[in-house]
Amino acid sequence: MSESTSERALPYAGVRVVEFTHMIMGPTCGMLLGDLGAEVIKVEPIEGDHTRKLVGSGTGFFPMYNRNKKSIALDLKTSAGREVALRLIASADIVSENFKPGAMEKLGMGYATLSRLNPRLIYVTHKGFLPGPYERRTALDEVVQMMGGMAYMTGRPGDPLRAGVSINDVMGGLFGALGAMAALRERDTTGQGQEVQSALFENNVFMVGQHMLQYVVTGKPASPMPARISAWAIYDVFTVRDGGQIFLGVVSDGQWKVFCDVFGFAEWKDDPRLLTNADRVHAREWLMPMLRERMATRSTAELSEIFEKHGLPFAPIVRPQDLLDDPHLFASGGLAPMTLPDGAKAYAPLLPITLGDRRPGIRLDPPRIGEHTDALLRGAGYDDAEIATLKAGRIVHADTGAQRTRGSVA
Repeated sequence: MSESTSERALPYAGVRVVEFTHMIMGPTCGMLLGDLGAEVIKVEPIEGDHTRKLVGSGTGFFPMYNRNKKSIALDLKTSAGREVALRLIASADIVSENFKPGAMEKLGMGYATLSRLNPRLIYVTHKGFLPGPYERRTALDEVVQMMGGMAYMTGRPGDPLRAGVSINDVMGGLFGALGAMAALRERDTTGQGQEVQSALFENNVFMVGQHMLQYVVTGKPASPMPARISAWAIYDVFTVRDGGQIFLGVVSDGQWKVFCDVFGFAEWKDDPRLLTNADRVHAREWLMPMLRERMATRSTAELSEIFEKHGLPFAPIVRPQDLLDDPHLFASGGLAPMTLPDGAKAYAPLLPITLGDRRPGIRLDPPRIGEHTDALLRGAGYDDAEIATLKAGRIVHADTGAQRTRGSVA
């Protein structure tokens, strides 16, 4: 398929990324750079990235984090396969990888080796831990959430619970991309590339930093979120008349006055025990049961309309699949159509940013295994006979699917 003519307007157009990644963290880094205009070449094993074959909660990994990429599948256990990879890397600005420590070095593609071949190369490595006593440990998002305080803060007391999304993997990939962007900027000045490292554990610690500093300031440990002393009096999920649930917030003294006026709670508005937010926090024990009882007579739709009209924070409780029909996401261009490797049509959320009046979009669908092999090999200097030999020897995956074109979801 052809790439959008708007690619040149994107900030990282002209930057070439060669990635050796799988699962979420490394692919997220490449997806972010690709969404912002970079040419991202995904080097997969000859049988394809095993993330393609995940089931259950892993089925969304590949289609979500591998758009705007070209695929070539190589047998890196062979010298011919490694030669292909090195030719691609020779023209790259960035190499990104997230394999076990030492894996790329065994292939002859560690940073020390590649930087000698190309001193301008930026090498992004995504790991479980930055250098230190833990660096050889095997890490997963769940592992670092447990050892990094996040699971403790998310679950009820005595019941640690991981967050409901792969937050450290995604954020770790984001910080890897941010590091690559910083290294590109520095290269403009020095002419030299460098190694960039991003890690799950340190990412997790960064995100719980607010609770670490809370302890420093107050001398008291932060309580898990379900048991915390809220900073605001009304900041809760309410079960309402239609059996639904809705989050309601009243987070300032001005909002409290509006809230009381709208719902006719004059006795609370004038109650000296409830004048300030701090007063209301201390009154939660008796205030919240009464408020829950009053809110239970209303429906989610009714409360949503009232809170929106008066600028009060609210949110109906939504499941991930419900977002596929969200009117705001469609109206704002936050969901984009794409074709999955098996031909199925889908919508995917775009980066949560705008550049001027544009949302960086999907130029390339998540690729089939080795979908761009021929073009990439020709670009690396291989002729048709050499390409045929590589395919016959199973050095590269021979993709036989028809080239797809960008289309809309019916």
